[in-house]
Amino acid sequence: MEEWAYAQANRSEKLSRLHYFSVSKRQDDKEIEFLITVKEFATPPDGRLRFFAQADKQTNQELAPYTPSGWGETLLTALADCIVEIHRFPFQGEAC
Repeated sequence: MEEWAYAQANRSEKLSRLHYFSVSKRQDDKEIEFLITVKEFATPPDGRLRFFAQADKQTNQELAPYTPSGWGETLLTALADCIVEIHRFPFQGEAC
């Protein structure tokens, strides 16, 4: 465990370190940029893994809006799972 995690006095504080990434999705001759935040928990939430990744935009907005995310034992696993989920459904909003 890295020393930053020792700043957490109580498990209920849910201290986490944030990692930021961006990925572009090509769709209908447009490029949609998704920003991904990965939380690295000092103490994983009960029954959960240490890393949680979540995109800043939803996909599939017209039918059932879905926020791409992923959990993992490693940052790479959570990030890769989130990217797979970004590509799972079409983006139906305004491309930025």
